[in-house]
Amino acid sequence: MLWDALTLQLGYNATLVAVGATLLGVSAGVTGTFLFLRKRALVSDAISHATLPGVCLAFMALVALGGDGRNLIGLLAGSAVSAWVGLLCMNWLTRHTRLAEDAAIGAVLSVFFGLGIVLLTMIQTMGVGRQAGLEGFLLGSTAGMLWADALIIAGGGAATLLLVLILRRPMLQVAFDPEYAAARGLPVNRIDLAMMGLVMAVTVVGLKIVGLILIVALLIIPPVTARFWSDRSDHVVLLAGLAGGAAGYLGAALSASAPNLPTGPIIVLVSFGFFALSMLLAPARGVMAAVLRHLRFQRRVHIRQGLLALAQGQKIYEPLTLRLLRRADIVRADGVATEAGKARAAKALRDEKRWEIVRADQAHEATAALYDGLRDIETVLTRDQIAEIDRRIGGPQGVSA
Repeated sequence: MLWDALTLQLGYNATLVAVGATLLGVSAGVTGTFLFLRKRALVSDAISHATLPGVCLAFMALVALGGDGRNLIGLLAGSAVSAWVGLLCMNWLTRHTRLAEDAAIGAVLSVFFGLGIVLLTMIQTMGVGRQAGLEGFLLGSTAGMLWADALIIAGGGAATLLLVLILRRPMLQVAFDPEYAAARGLPVNRIDLAMMGLVMAVTVVGLKIVGLILIVALLIIPPVTARFWSDRSDHVVLLAGLAGGAAGYLGAALSASAPNLPTGPIIVLVSFGFFALSMLLAPARGVMAAVLRHLRFQRRVHIRQGLLALAQGQKIYEPLTLRLLRRADIVRADGVATEAGKARAAKALRDEKRWEIVRADQAHEATAALYDGLRDIETVLTRDQIAEIDRRIGGPQGVSA
């Protein structure tokens, strides 16, 4: 069943949902990257919750005009207007009052969502309200998705993605350094509003599939996942889009392959799975990489301390140090140094004396700052400088590994 879902063989509706969820994931991942880099992730939460009153008001207006209130374009238009009003309110509170941005976000989020719940309760008392299905906009609902609905979602996602590609350079500059961007003459406030507008567009488009509560996860988790794998902003944008698209596709397939599995929450869980794997396995920033770096550092410390102990004629009792020295062919099984081990021990002791001269000489102040007890002195000083230090120390010259 899962293979049939992955290969789009479970029927018309499942295929529509998979394609729509994939496009939504790509656009959400790419757009959310700029929000993440701007350190304004909570703004997406306020925008998503601000859509609910618009959905309810649009439904009531459509019913008043003689319709059944389920026209997706009308509902999405209402949610877009409501989200934009919420965004403007948040910006006004941030600029014209002493409220910090997080306080303004909390105020807008709670007030608009509370109003939406009140309107939703009122709609349930209407004649057509009980069958409206507006609760699906909270957590998403893909049952019975029509071709026209899929086209709206796909078109909205593609248009948002196109606008992001057009505005990506100024948005990246504002995200990384708004002061520098302003100094270069960029309209920072307008670019911020454009960024928020794109987030609002993705939020509105994703209401049908993921819902207003869970769309925040699809906007933020893919960029965070991508950040584990790259330090370059363009690569992070690309990887976030791929992670979001893959989460949407796999989540929709898993939901279609088993009965009664909600699509939106499954997509979010798959996205979190990518995040967890990245956090564990990313080569530079992952947990496993950090553990391996720590183990390598620990190994170098033990070997260095063991070499110094051998050079000074001390007996080594630490089991881990002895084991590491034996693996490196520095000591034999009885703890006695090999010929190669004696040479390395002499070199380690002489390097310590060299570093003492360097750290005491103001002429080498910059070099002395690099001392960590493990760094080879040959990596920071030339042969002539080392020879001069050896002459000051006295004894054999040019001892090397």
